[in-house]
Amino acid sequence: MTLLVYGIPNCGTCKKAIQWLEDNKVNYQFINTKENPPTQDSIELWVQSLGVKSMRNTSGLSYRALGEEKKTWTDEQWVEAFAKDAMLLKRPLFVKNNQAILVGFRANETVKKELLL
Repeated sequence: MTLLVYGIPNCGTCKKAIQWLEDNKVNYQFINTKENPPTQDSIELWVQSLGVKSMRNTSGLSYRALGEEKKTWTDEQWVEAFAKDAMLLKRPLFVKNNQAILVGFRANETVKKELLL
């Protein structure tokens, strides 16, 4: 099955991940989350795999624009927020067989193991 990579084209981390995938001849499909945001159902499945905390893009403008109440949000509230604004999702997000396997990217041994299996 093809690896799905969710992100945005101008994201530096996404660019590094795509370059690494191409260098390692990994088949993937890139999905621009600005043009094709993930569904709430998909996000719920991903949260089950990775947890809400790891999926938050805490360095983005969308995250910073949220009020202080975000600190007390439940997982369900975060899933709703991710579904309404995909820029709240950390990127890139890697999905294989409908299961999120990794979020963010650093070309280390863990990444290699997860993406090359």
